[in-house]
Amino acid sequence: MPLNVAQKLIKDHLVSGEMKPGEEIGLKIDQTLTQDATGTMVMLELEAMGIDKVKTEVSAQYVDHNLIQDDHRNPDDHLFLRSAAQKFGVHYSMPGNGVSHPVHMQELSIPGKTLLGSDSHTCANGCMGMLAMGAGGIDVTMAMAGEPYYIEMPRIMGVKLTGELPDWVSAKDVILEMLRRHTVNGGVGRIIEYYGPGLDDLSAMDRHVIANMGAELGATTSVFPSDKEVKRFMETQGREDEWVELKADEGAEYDDHEEINLSELVPLIAKPTSPDNVVPVEEIAGEEIYQSYIGSSANPGYRDFAVAAEIVKGKQIANGISFDINPTSRLLLQQLVDNKHIASLLSSGARLHQAGCNGCIGMGQAPATDQNSLRTTPRNFPGRSGTKEDKVFLCSPETAAASALSGVITDPRTLDMDYPEIPEAAAIKTNKMLEDPPEDTSDIEIVKGPNVSTIPDFDPIEDSFDMPVLLKMDDNISTDEILAGGSRVLPFRSNIPKISTFVFEGVDDTYTERAEGKRDSGGHMVVAGNNYGQGSSREHAALAPRYLGLKVVLAKDFARIHLQNLINFGILPLTFDDPSDHGKIDEGDVIEFRNIHQAIQDGNTFKVKLKDSGEEITVKHSMTKRHIDLMLAGGIINWAKQRQ
Repeated sequence: MPLNVAQKLIKDHLVSGEMKPGEEIGLKIDQTLTQDATGTMVMLELEAMGIDKVKTEVSAQYVDHNLIQDDHRNPDDHLFLRSAAQKFGVHYSMPGNGVSHPVHMQELSIPGKTLLGSDSHTCANGCMGMLAMGAGGIDVTMAMAGEPYYIEMPRIMGVKLTGELPDWVSAKDVILEMLRRHTVNGGVGRIIEYYGPGLDDLSAMDRHVIANMGAELGATTSVFPSDKEVKRFMETQGREDEWVELKADEGAEYDDHEEINLSELVPLIAKPTSPDNVVPVEEIAGEEIYQSYIGSSANPGYRDFAVAAEIVKGKQIANGISFDINPTSRLLLQQLVDNKHIASLLSSGARLHQAGCNGCIGMGQAPATDQNSLRTTPRNFPGRSGTKEDKVFLCSPETAAASALSGVITDPRTLDMDYPEIPEAAAIKTNKMLEDPPEDTSDIEIVKGPNVSTIPDFDPIEDSFDMPVLLKMDDNISTDEILAGGSRVLPFRSNIPKISTFVFEGVDDTYTERAEGKRDSGGHMVVAGNNYGQGSSREHAALAPRYLGLKVVLAKDFARIHLQNLINFGILPLTFDDPSDHGKIDEGDVIEFRNIHQAIQDGNTFKVKLKDSGEEITVKHSMTKRHIDLMLAGGIINWAKQRQ
């Protein structure tokens, strides 16, 4: 049977289950990626499990989120992460080396391998012919310990690309077109595989842009073949000996189909406050802006910055505009310096920031109140920028640079200049800031500052209980809204009691106080709509509410990674059998749960009762037998300890 690229990758790593959509499969994981906002918990979990050394082929710990050192917390955690990485045999990327996804692509990615990362945009490395997936930190911990990673076998959506990108249209417009067509949950339960003659017009880094924002479609991951473009990229990194070809067989089939003629695309932009709120730039041209921001893992390549530099070269940005440049790696920054692009950007009035995630996750560069901010970042969820009432638009570097010059949203096709030709940057050698793990780790001590706490112990869910509904929400609640990032919150990522004080503050700032009041009397539950938990893979969005006593989440449906995170920490994830029942429950209602242990094992549906009215509602779960074992143990850490 002819296989597509995704099927080949899965088949080569399948350790359990059958490759039938909807069936649970276990996959061998070759590589892992952790970053400092999530990796702190991973390292604590490895320590709690008594792991001596990771069992993956390659694991890497990046410091890219928490770079601001305004007190001891971040630098203390950097020391903790470096010592833990050395202890467990993990590569360590120093602060300032860059964003995890492009650095991993440059240094460690290998076609044909699996990569699991505690960051939802790990899927970006699908551009290299890898099966690269985001997951919660505890799932990455288990993979580092040598355990398989379990998912439901996805459907494979084949996206045929034809034609060539017109001038002033780039890879960001390709993924925005996908979001315009399919929305933020159009990729749920799917791997998106790109193929066709249009690939010849897309570099490996262009493909990174597209694969990265597959996370915004809700996809399990995105996959590209490993072809001559991937080989050429690896040659520029001095790693051509690691390249292998990987392409779909002749006659390979896909479960779902899509086709994009690149020649027909126009500059696109996602309006606030969702990545799928996409329109042509020309439709909203002329709206005033405050900020234009270039960088992030969604546009991390040399060309993305160089084309912006060429657009503004010899010109001045509009008065009052904050033109923020966030390089994505130290290597990239050196290439931009060597080719005088940084000089062009600075001369135009740009502000240069250090290589890292920075404003993408609300760590600096927050926009002013009620002002439009254009960004080449992957997400524009409410408040993610660091400003509560933000107005963030997602666009290409071409649109961002053109708009910085004019001070209003500008279709770059209207600029009075030829589209810049960007030659390939010469390969350069940089100082080694991705440290190899030592051979002998026996004498290494893990360094813990005062901000590093331990992981709380959680009891298994009771068999019968009455649960108050502390919060009711509508559709598309993101993990940023459950637990924000940014400079106020992320420094406490290794301190669960402290970080829990920020839970749901963007939805209801009374939640934490009310939850603490219920914690000692049995806990509470929340009710939500569709796509609950979209966005970041941060397991803190499950762990911190669990610390506050969250026992049950009843939603219309869940985002993939957050669903697994809830199960991992013993929070019962249920959905409505009839979605209209969402309207029958109000905040403050109490719901009766009876004989739950048996109910979740006997089938996928059971009834719960509204205590005041006596009305019964049918709920269901999608947990596998393995998931149920985790739930009854009180979460994956308890389950792992019981197996020792």
